[in-house]
Amino acid sequence: MLFKIYMGIYLMIKNKAAAFKAYDIRGTLGETLDEDMVFEIGRALIEETSAKNVAIGADARPSSPSLKNAMIEGMRMQGANVIDLGSTGTEEIYFAAQYLDIDLGVEVTASHNPIGDNGLKFIKRGGVPVQSPELMRIRDRVVSGIFQDGNMGMLSSESILEPYVDHLLTYIDVSLLADFKILTNAGNGMAGHVIDAIEERIIKTGLASPFVKMHHEPDPSFPNGIPNPLIASNQPVTANKVRETGADIGVAWDGDFDRCFFFDEKGQFIEGYYIVGMLAEAFLAKTGPDAVVYDPRLTWSTIERVENAGGKAIQAPVGHAFIKAIMREHNAVYGGEMSAHHYFRDFGYCDSGMIPWMLVVELLSKSGKSLSELVEKAQAEFPCSGEINFKVEDAKASIAKIRAHFEDQNPQIDEMDGLSMDFGTWRVNIRASNTEPLLRLNVESRGNRVLMDKMTDTIKTLIF
Repeated sequence: MLFKIYMGIYLMIKNKAAAFKAYDIRGTLGETLDEDMVFEIGRALIEETSAKNVAIGADARPSSPSLKNAMIEGMRMQGANVIDLGSTGTEEIYFAAQYLDIDLGVEVTASHNPIGDNGLKFIKRGGVPVQSPELMRIRDRVVSGIFQDGNMGMLSSESILEPYVDHLLTYIDVSLLADFKILTNAGNGMAGHVIDAIEERIIKTGLASPFVKMHHEPDPSFPNGIPNPLIASNQPVTANKVRETGADIGVAWDGDFDRCFFFDEKGQFIEGYYIVGMLAEAFLAKTGPDAVVYDPRLTWSTIERVENAGGKAIQAPVGHAFIKAIMREHNAVYGGEMSAHHYFRDFGYCDSGMIPWMLVVELLSKSGKSLSELVEKAQAEFPCSGEINFKVEDAKASIAKIRAHFEDQNPQIDEMDGLSMDFGTWRVNIRASNTEPLLRLNVESRGNRVLMDKMTDTIKTLIF
């Protein structure tokens, strides 16, 4: 009997803790995340951060409204005043943390996770992320289930869409935009209402609407699949629509639109790696010598373009909390991850899925070149595998096996995030995901696609 009691307590604690990841909360509904737990997370969050004023929004998932309500009640129970921003994308919460007089922003979202999942993202005043140690202390408070009673906080509602779009438009000169046709795929997530608001502003300047919209309206059932354009099987629908409509560029977003993905005028998917170097170069052309932050997965093209433009390239571990912290430390103008997260100093060092495509369209307009022409040089000089994911039993063992296989070639080793090995003519990064049970592989070479493909295939055989 005692064993059953102890086992029950152990499983309860394990389930409560399982949803806490390195820098956010994501869990399976009914297993590691539910309304009762989110209510407790709300209480623990306020106790740990002492936040007095909080803004909250939620994505289009079926479970998001009820989880948002549970979160609101938990935060109010501990005395926080809460502003409900309604249906939002994550970056609208990031903007709220800079625009509104609040201590904390919360987004209810599981981004691109399966429909049976949901989660929470947090941001402090001014765009400062909640760091992993704080998140673990919040977890411990939830596990303990012990909270201090407080006075009930107030609840209000507000929309920040107009000032948010005002801010987005400061990154480009709308008067320079050419008469492009832009194919947008919101994936039935949260991007659509922002695209509509931007369209309204563009039309007011006298330009025709540039957008051809698909999967535009939010739909909790995700009838066209979970919006994650990074998955290769999800890309043809956007690529085909670009070709069908004769669009000059295609842009697709994930569910909470903090990432955007590009397709050129031929419908070809453009690896996020090449977008990072292009945006870094564009920012440095405007600011002069400045710092740019990049992640360790694919690096050579970014480093070369930043240094050639007079900037300083600074590496950071993968993940928004790490990128933002290092950008703040160096006052970097821009930070980019090849997974399509792009960060901007003037956006509180936060990531945005709206600013990048606007900048790319401005580049197309100013250069007179197509997107394929803008990226072809970098693609030829630094061919890459793109990120390849593996489900493995033991990530550490697989990484150790890969390292041992190449040890006698004396590569330059970097263990900032996973294992990076530089062989001069090619390099590899292999790392465990911070958010999913996956091992992620990236390989690149210096102008030798055959070598890159060969080494990618070799490493695949070593992963178990």
